[in-house]
Amino acid sequence: MDTPRVQSPPSPWRDRSLWGHRILTAGENAVGGDRTFAGSLGTQVVKIFDLAVARTGLRHHEAATAGFAPRTVPVVADDHKVYYPGAQPVQVRITGDTRTGQILGVQMLGATTTGVAKRIDTAAAALYHHMRADEVSDLDLSYTPPLGSPWDILQAAAQAWERQSRARPGDPVDER
Repeated sequence: MDTPRVQSPPSPWRDRSLWGHRILTAGENAVGGDRTFAGSLGTQVVKIFDLAVARTGLRHHEAATAGFAPRTVPVVADDHKVYYPGAQPVQVRITGDTRTGQILGVQMLGATTTGVAKRIDTAAAALYHHMRADEVSDLDLSYTPPLGSPWDILQAAAQAWERQSRARPGDPVDER
């Protein structure tokens, strides 16, 4: 069986990366196993010059088309504590369902040295397990000033999404 965890639209990028999963599933079943492939989130990362561009899950318009009530929040956070030399910004767009709080998709853009490729994998794991924004904030992720912050970029984005989702009309918007 080959169904996405979050119904992301088919794409040539996603389909190429799934062959290993499909082969593993088919091979195990061929020798008497009972494996089911849990599906794809469409997780991708590409290097463009000195930038890493990554995504997993649904973008805003895809979530709306799939019947969710999406809210997408842009966030910019540093890859590690700013007082430690060499901190660089990472741009994040996080999309969640306003009815359930479930994270539906994440996109990231940052220098190749900012860990975007691994951070999108953390986001993919959160999506795979249907985590809500508040649950992402509760993750116990590593921290040391030269490599990260007490709240990782993904957690900061989830917290910003939560703040904006709880806001009432007329409340000031905080996009930290």
